[in-house]
Amino acid sequence: MLGILVALLVLLPLGFVAFSVATTGWADIHRLVLRPRTAELLGNTARLLGGGVLASAVLGIGAAWLVERTTVPGRALWRVLLVAPLAVPAFVNSYAWVSLLPGATGYGGALLIVTLSYFPLVYLPVAATLRGLDPALEEAAYTLGRGPLRVFAAVVLPQLRPAAAGGCLLVGLHLLAEFGALQMLRFPTFTVAIYEQYQSSFNGSAATMLAAVLLLCCLLLLLAELRLRGRGRYARVGSGSARPAPRARLRALTLPALAGLGLLTVLALGVPLGSLGYWLLKGASVHVEVGPLGAAAATSLGLGALAALVTVGLALPLAWLDVRRPGRLATLVERSTYFGNALPGIVVALALVTVSIRVVPDLYQTVPLVVAAYAILFLPRAVVSVRAALAQAPPVLDDVAHSLGLSPAASLRRVTLPLITPGLGAGAALVFVAAVTELTATLLLAPTGTQTLATQFWAYSDGLAYGSAAPYAAVMVLLSVPATYLLTRDPERTAVA
Repeated sequence: MLGILVALLVLLPLGFVAFSVATTGWADIHRLVLRPRTAELLGNTARLLGGGVLASAVLGIGAAWLVERTTVPGRALWRVLLVAPLAVPAFVNSYAWVSLLPGATGYGGALLIVTLSYFPLVYLPVAATLRGLDPALEEAAYTLGRGPLRVFAAVVLPQLRPAAAGGCLLVGLHLLAEFGALQMLRFPTFTVAIYEQYQSSFNGSAATMLAAVLLLCCLLLLLAELRLRGRGRYARVGSGSARPAPRARLRALTLPALAGLGLLTVLALGVPLGSLGYWLLKGASVHVEVGPLGAAAATSLGLGALAALVTVGLALPLAWLDVRRPGRLATLVERSTYFGNALPGIVVALALVTVSIRVVPDLYQTVPLVVAAYAILFLPRAVVSVRAALAQAPPVLDDVAHSLGLSPAASLRRVTLPLITPGLGAGAALVFVAAVTELTATLLLAPTGTQTLATQFWAYSDGLAYGSAAPYAAVMVLLSVPATYLLTRDPERTAVA
């Protein structure tokens, strides 16, 4: 029941879009949807989605395998550096590239920058899964005379399907809803067009029709991920789970592997940080008011922490229902929560504004409404992390706890939660990073006079005041670093648990 209530909350924006479509005449729907502009946006969105997901999967899985399953030097350092790009928002990454290379626009620039921004979403779950796989399966394959590549393709890769599919789903949902980065790169997709439609002509019907098409794209993405993930069970019990898996010796390939990881780190992390440093130095003469900067940082920090706590709390019953009580209803409830993430922040914000004004006027322009928008937008980040942790927590332990007289609540508190703590922490960190850097929903929902780091940064960068925008971007990155670093802590202990 709790999971269904959470799903209903998350489906509010979907209901808003559905109601708007239902109250629009067929003639208007035909005119607004079946036009060349829609076909152009669909083509751009599909190209970016296909290229971005594929590139992120290749980089994420490849980097995770190099770090976790080979003898590449500096594994502890790479574990941090390959997750660190999550601390740099995609629109800050775009700002960094465009401010240094104005020609880095269009499809090529968009594909490069979104891939560099989002490949850690695939790397993280895949790396965590690689650390926890039972090495006995690979050892058995080796005894049958299979080489490293065949073992990886036939044994390891199938076990990575849930993690890789979940990471690719997150990347795809982010690409469907991305606005700031693509607007700065001048690459029109549905989200950019929806925002421009609302801002320029305030044509709600046209924007809503585009949002409806975007939801259909989200549905196709969810179905593809569900099919790719499969229904295999991956939990295991036994002392073998704590044994480290054998590492492939790179030998002559050590230098190429280091060069590849180094190049990826420089492009994903070095360029944006270098650009921020350049504009901070160049804009040193620009007067930056410390008071507004500090107030924006405190607001972003508070909203991010509150959103992380609420969102993980909402994700727990959804993940538990999907893993412990699998079935059509559980799948439907869990899948439905992803639609909010596929909608642009402006559509989610307008839905909440409409509902709050008509039903609970006192909620309009309040912090709870902002946190509700963050929960709707970022719930998939928490669900994917918590679900992956629950999938590797043996359900037989719950049965043992029940046989010893523990109630379901006590079993959850004393047995399940300690096992999935790393997943809860990872989900909270991912939500915090996203909330601290959220832009479009915050612009519409924040209480009057409230400014966050993201909204202030956008106000300056939109006016090409790169020097004035740099301090806000730098503080955004600094606030995101601790949460991002938590995603890399104690991997061995996580694997043992």
